[in-house]
Amino acid sequence: MKDPRPRGHLVRGWTAPPRPDGAVLSGRYARLEPLDPDAHAALLYDAFAGHDWVWDYMPVGPFASAAQFHRWMRDAVTQDDFCFYAIRDLEQDAWGGFASLMRISPEAGSIEVGFIAMAPLLQRTRAATEAMALMMEWAFAAGYRRYEWKCDALNMPSRRAAQRLGFSYEGIFRQAVIVKGRNRDTAWFAVIDKEWPALREAFSVWLSPSNFDAAGQQKERLSDLTRLVRVSTDPELSN
Repeated sequence: MKDPRPRGHLVRGWTAPPRPDGAVLSGRYARLEPLDPDAHAALLYDAFAGHDWVWDYMPVGPFASAAQFHRWMRDAVTQDDFCFYAIRDLEQDAWGGFASLMRISPEAGSIEVGFIAMAPLLQRTRAATEAMALMMEWAFAAGYRRYEWKCDALNMPSRRAAQRLGFSYEGIFRQAVIVKGRNRDTAWFAVIDKEWPALREAFSVWLSPSNFDAAGQQKERLSDLTRLVRVSTDPELSN
């Protein structure tokens, strides 16, 4: 007999995970350190210089000066609901961007990766992918059940990145916020804990040196490796 009042399954043996502590995250291609204005602001400002389009979908920027960027970063790293990381590409020996764990809800087991800004030198590199994998790995190892990605619905590169990284599409929140005086519909994506083991294996396969030829070209695409893990596909990317 069908239950006339169905409820969610019992979550047994689960306890709220810790908040991010800013531990350094290291891999083969990327190193993530807690964002430090004095150590990273000038280097990242130089990496972003001349590429104002990087900030098109961000709630901040572009920045008129290194001093202005430093002031923003100094304030940003003091916010309680953000854990910012600077991203270093180890192959290029250069700092190329930053990202944050945010909307941190240990009581719900939910955490988001966001506020991602990558300079052109970091975009489409193995370090960029590994940085996202390292942050996801930390969240699920810590005990989070849900790992979110949200972006402006018009930001198709971000939507493609989410899907490539194995996030499942969950829909659009219409007129969610106003950013820089403009309406933003927000696209939602997420990975849940039971999907992580398969995604971890996909990242391991893709990041393996054997997956790249002598010119550094990939043999298997990450999107192909994560396709079977995603439970839904962004319809805007399947046309």
